[in-house]
Amino acid sequence: MTTPHQSMRGTVRLATEADDDAIHALNYRTFVEEIPQHAPNARRRHVDRFHEENVYAVYELSGRIVGMVSGRTQRPFSLDQKLGSVDDYLPAGRTPVEIRLLAVEPEFRASRVFAQLVGFITRHFLANGFDLGIMSGTTRQLRLYRHLGFHAFGPLIGTEQASYQPMYITAEEVFTWPKALNNGAEAPSAGANFLPGPVGISIAVQRAMQRSAMSHRTESFRSQYRAVQQQLCDLAQARHATMLMGSGTLANDVVAAQLSLLDAPGVIASNGEFGDRLVDHATRMRLPHTVVRAPWGDALDYGAITRAMHSTRARWLWAVHGETSTGVINDLTALTSIAQIHDARMALDVISSLGTVPLSLRDVWMASAVSGKALSAFSGIAIVFHDSQTCSASNHIPRYLDLGFAVEQQGVPFTQSSNLLDALGTSLTEIDWPARFQRIAKDGARLRRAMESRGWRVLAAADHASPAVHTLLPPSGEQVSTIGEQLRAAGWLVSFESDYLRDRNWLQVCLMGHYAPDALRAFPLALDRVAAAASARQRGRTFAEASSQQPEHG
Repeated sequence: MTTPHQSMRGTVRLATEADDDAIHALNYRTFVEEIPQHAPNARRRHVDRFHEENVYAVYELSGRIVGMVSGRTQRPFSLDQKLGSVDDYLPAGRTPVEIRLLAVEPEFRASRVFAQLVGFITRHFLANGFDLGIMSGTTRQLRLYRHLGFHAFGPLIGTEQASYQPMYITAEEVFTWPKALNNGAEAPSAGANFLPGPVGISIAVQRAMQRSAMSHRTESFRSQYRAVQQQLCDLAQARHATMLMGSGTLANDVVAAQLSLLDAPGVIASNGEFGDRLVDHATRMRLPHTVVRAPWGDALDYGAITRAMHSTRARWLWAVHGETSTGVINDLTALTSIAQIHDARMALDVISSLGTVPLSLRDVWMASAVSGKALSAFSGIAIVFHDSQTCSASNHIPRYLDLGFAVEQQGVPFTQSSNLLDALGTSLTEIDWPARFQRIAKDGARLRRAMESRGWRVLAAADHASPAVHTLLPPSGEQVSTIGEQLRAAGWLVSFESDYLRDRNWLQVCLMGHYAPDALRAFPLALDRVAAAASARQRGRTFAEASSQQPEHG
């Protein structure tokens, strides 16, 4: 619950049921007796038609409610019912709240009561992810509303006696309000982890990590290992999975080692940093290969890949499914079809796509993954999916990279961590994967709209973009390193320090780990706060003149 703010004269706080009668009485005095908006009644109480859906802030002085304001988030808004859908009038990509029933007793209208109420209700809804306020402003106070940054839209509504102008205000304009109105409040500061790794971890997974360790040689460990193997295969629609201690780099080294045993040429497709890293894996393993590149942020050139496979008589094809550096999702069906046409083995890096989108590895020979990204567990387990359980050990490759040897040892050739395994198994069990895929798709689309409406460009076009990895190009003149550092100081973890991001002045927001929906809705506001901070410091205007009048609206 929001902590009440104690002022010198009173308290502004969220209302409780005990305040209902005082709210109805103030509502009557303001919108029946003073502004003839509703019919009078003998009880001298007016219950708003949306009372049960309203969130009220009240100003209490010596036990008396002398001011109130409310916000309502349920659609349709009252303005929807009067104008039709108000979305047609509003900036795109925003999450609006309707501010209503602002009322202050006449003797307190020259005080700070109005400022305290407006600042409090604004902070409340900003903290809950809303970034656009709409209202019906009385035509008696249009000058004041415009002074605060409100924009008029649509025709006048109401009657001759009670005429109103629909208006909206954005979060960016709220952030530039002077301290007299904002009351020194900070933007929502709970923060969230939107890194590609390490990702946000749920409480249950953290607790699993803290349980007592068991030997990797015990039957209990092997039983747990087999259970997690099956969970991984079910999630990826894969035939087999082997887990080793290590990172995604180890998983790709294991794949490269298996490709070396084919003793045949291959093609590597790359359209980003991690595609280029596959090239580096192949080069270090001395694999004969041809590289087909596409510009970073573009889809792969499947025609060029087909031609390279044909001209080089390639026996294998290696690519990244979810390119973390750019947020591109490459076409798995197109890649596997090319491999099948050329009777070649398909190897795939699914490190950033497993757990973010539905995935089937049925037609993939070998694929690399990790525990610490979208599987929402701790880093430290390298995962290799493979289509055959009968891999053969080989003394021609390093012992730790020998997948065949690991398979012969039932996946546990060397020391493994029961804590990491337990945490991964817990995460795989607790997540409703179909629901998660739907949520990430919805959240990703919403984040994309919010960022584009603020002048940020998403590098990957929507038709080949990952819903979970958003590589963002800032508006002209913005320095991502400064923005990233300020966001981190406020508790918002985003990616900007990798060399490939720093070199290009890119920011990344990733929806891979555990995060609260409210935090995602609030993130664009945090970004607004950072962007607006400099201009806010320069616009130190006073609120004395504006707050001397009472803006009333219904």
